[in-house]
Amino acid sequence: MFRFLRLLSSYPFRLPAFFVAMMLAAWSNAHAAAYVTKHCDDLEGKTVPASIIGLPTRGATIVSAWVVKAAAPGNRNGEYCRITGFIRALQDTTPDIRFEVNLPSRWNGRALQMGGGGYNGTIVSGTDPMPFAPDSTPLARGYATFGSDSGHVGNSGRADFAVNDEAIVNFGFGHLKKTRDVALALIQMGYGRTPDKTYFAGGSTGGREGFTVIERFPNDYDGVIANAPAINFSGVRLMGVQIGQASYAKPGGFVGLAQQRRVFETVVHECDRLDGAADGIVGNVEACRTLEPQIVASLRCANGQRPSLRDSCLSDAQIDTLEMLRDGLTLPYALAYGVDAYPGYNVFQGVDLSGALGLGDSPTLLNPPTFAANGYLFAQGDAYIRHFVTRDLNFSSLAFDLDNPGRFRQRLRTLAYTVGAMNPDFSAFIEHGGKLIAMHGLADEVISPNQTIAFYRGLIDRYGNETVDSFMRLYMVPGFQHGNGVFIPAWDELGALDEWVSNGVAPETLIGSDIAPATNGRTRPICRYPNYPRYMGRGSVNLAANFRCVEP
Repeated sequence: MFRFLRLLSSYPFRLPAFFVAMMLAAWSNAHAAAYVTKHCDDLEGKTVPASIIGLPTRGATIVSAWVVKAAAPGNRNGEYCRITGFIRALQDTTPDIRFEVNLPSRWNGRALQMGGGGYNGTIVSGTDPMPFAPDSTPLARGYATFGSDSGHVGNSGRADFAVNDEAIVNFGFGHLKKTRDVALALIQMGYGRTPDKTYFAGGSTGGREGFTVIERFPNDYDGVIANAPAINFSGVRLMGVQIGQASYAKPGGFVGLAQQRRVFETVVHECDRLDGAADGIVGNVEACRTLEPQIVASLRCANGQRPSLRDSCLSDAQIDTLEMLRDGLTLPYALAYGVDAYPGYNVFQGVDLSGALGLGDSPTLLNPPTFAANGYLFAQGDAYIRHFVTRDLNFSSLAFDLDNPGRFRQRLRTLAYTVGAMNPDFSAFIEHGGKLIAMHGLADEVISPNQTIAFYRGLIDRYGNETVDSFMRLYMVPGFQHGNGVFIPAWDELGALDEWVSNGVAPETLIGSDIAPATNGRTRPICRYPNYPRYMGRGSVNLAANFRCVEP
């Protein structure tokens, strides 16, 4: 077959060259798929030498390899070869990196590395749907998928693995390169060739990982999806410490659940209609920002005193805590890449701080702090200080001097370099022809959307609008928090990325379908930043067709 098609291609008037190329690709993928199904079991016990892994390891070993039949119970991915294994760390005291690679029988010639979440610690199997695309999995669409546990076991907020320097490097960036190189070696073993295109996709920690591979391994990826990226990792953790100190080290600083809910409800009441529609979504965030003084004034208790048990107004101390969260963190010294700040949150523009990842529900500080009682940001910030920075489990972050960290200043800078992704040099990725789609919720309560916007603006300052448009799309989604919110978009980011990389069709306005339980199925335009979706005044507010993307 191969020789026949080659022969036909030498006669350009008989068959168009592109048609022959398509037939060759289809024949190659079908032949490779048949091979991987037949020889999947043979991969078990094979090794990948350290010499072909781009960062230092002691090589990789395949623990298991078997064919998962399309009809297997619970399988929604079609037939595929499932491979698990581990990448040996340099030190015996460092956990190995556990990985999974999935090779579909109907391969589309592409590979997708999927990022993790939180502190990782569990293997990203690559068999699940993409975030915000629940209807299909990349594996079912023909992508060879892979992921890892980032080099440690257990995704607790305590970050126990941080006692080990090699484990921190693996979590920060090492596991990405090591897993990618091993996966491509296994793809070569399975199909007899490497992928035509290799992509990365992740959110939160996975979003940071997406920026990380662009900055550190730009020639390894043709396209990246990065949602809610935790790029300024040290910044957000120190921000959490600052909020904890405001809440628990200052009298009356803790903002209770009743006050948290009142802030959200007041903002929605004042700002909901600024996008033309009364739909529970604060769409025009910038217009809402102009109303902030009157919103804050309406929230403040008479004379700034503490609220009574029956009142949900906010005291001056509580307002101070929220304004600190709004203003962000500024340090009198620089972390990695000259970064000395963490932008604040849209506290008075639609963030609901009363949820599971909000500010907590207890004025009593637990030791260690917990997400539910003391808030996600503070509990994570406290764990960062204890495990990553001081490595003293008895150290209280309330006593950590953010402005004058003394002997810990260099430690903070090193951690920001190792785990963060704030390097603004995208030159190699641009030259490689890589594409990036980034998305962030404007109501995110965990990772500030304003950090993502600031980084994007920094890229424009560095490279100019035209160059940034040639490789990046940024979508900021009103009403979307950190995986929850009054609007949770479902949309085909992977399809948009592949269309851009493979066919040169850059995404513009996309359509998101709401998967929030209360409003499931309504649609909205997903607008390129800085635009937002405005209702045009006619038709159902549940249909994207009745909205337009406009400038604030």
